[in-house]
Amino acid sequence: EEQNAKTVGMSHLDAQMQMHMRLFRAQRNFYIAGFALFLCLVIKRLVSLISANAGLQAEKEAAMKQAESASKAAESFMKGDMTGGADTKDVKELKEALAKAEKEASAAKKDRDSMKAQSESLNREYDRLLAEKDKLEKKVSIMGDKKDD
Repeated sequence: EEQNAKTVGMSHLDAQMQMHMRLFRAQRNFYIAGFALFLCLVIKRLVSLISANAGLQAEKEAAMKQAESASKAAESFMKGDMTGGADTKDVKELKEALAKAEKEASAAKKDRDSMKAQSESLNREYDRLLAEKDKLEKKVSIMGDKKDD
């Protein structure tokens, strides 16, 4: 009887230990999942901040380059020395390039217009031939009907 009571007490302790062990594991898993979720939110926020920072740095560099070129242009304008001659040379080259581009554009427009006119005349000729074919088919069908009679 005493032996039986010890085994009942032991099995009760085993069940209690298993229950506590399951509770501990469930709590541990809950805290791990919560911490992982928190880390995901933190990482997402860090990524957004880093990308915003990269965008701002690019804007800053562009603004600095623009400010430097503006200050150089202002200095050369104020001085009005040899850099003005180089500017006129650049302007002359750009005007020549513009004239060349305009000539190419006008040639392309002429080509386009001639191709358009050619396609329109081809379309008219096709329509004429189609109408002629229809007339001939009607004549053939009429002549065929007369032969049948």
